[in-house]
Amino acid sequence: MVKFSIGGSLREFQDIIGRIYGVPDDRLYSIWDLLSNQERFTMRALKGIRKGDKKKLNANLMISFSWLMALANRLHIGVDDAVWHRFPMLCSYCGRRPCICRKIHPGRRVPVIRKHSLRPHRLADFQKMFSTIYPPQSRTLAHAGVHLAEEMGEVSEVIHGYLGEHKHKQFEGVKNEVADFISCTFGVASSAKINVARELAKMYYRNCHVCHKAPCACTFSSVARFAS
Repeated sequence: MVKFSIGGSLREFQDIIGRIYGVPDDRLYSIWDLLSNQERFTMRALKGIRKGDKKKLNANLMISFSWLMALANRLHIGVDDAVWHRFPMLCSYCGRRPCICRKIHPGRRVPVIRKHSLRPHRLADFQKMFSTIYPPQSRTLAHAGVHLAEEMGEVSEVIHGYLGEHKHKQFEGVKNEVADFISCTFGVASSAKINVARELAKMYYRNCHVCHKAPCACTFSSVARFAS
């Protein structure tokens, strides 16, 4: 049986998604299919924000996050490393904690020094890290949602570019945008008072959260019809 525990790491969660969905994902879905499903459930999460439906927001945010892990697995991107490289306990743009981008409006990214002793070990620690860099009280849930939508668009754009030209620089851009999307996922969750690790542990307590099998036995058609 495959399950995620509340004290698990981001790396462990990505591995669990691979163990549950790796085989059916490789057989049933192209990269475009994986990206489309990530987009679909991200938009459903944002609809939850618009309607004030926290249950809808919660469920779809977790599913969107899971599809992102599947996409990262297909592209062989280690999300734990990608996030830490992009956000070494500091804003990726102004290089400060908490972020002061709104005050100083930096024109370019500031070089940062990574203090590896500060690196988060658990998935829950990453959510705490992002709450420290981008305090949830500094913005509304709606604003956090707009930022998540922007990053979804940027993930899609950079993947389209990479698959069109296959340049190393573009692939590095994919890793950065994946990290940005994860930061925004945690940002929305913190603004909505959602504990991501706890919700993922509840969702993945026994293999696939729908069919409860590993590997997942859900069909392409049933996944296409699935809504939460």
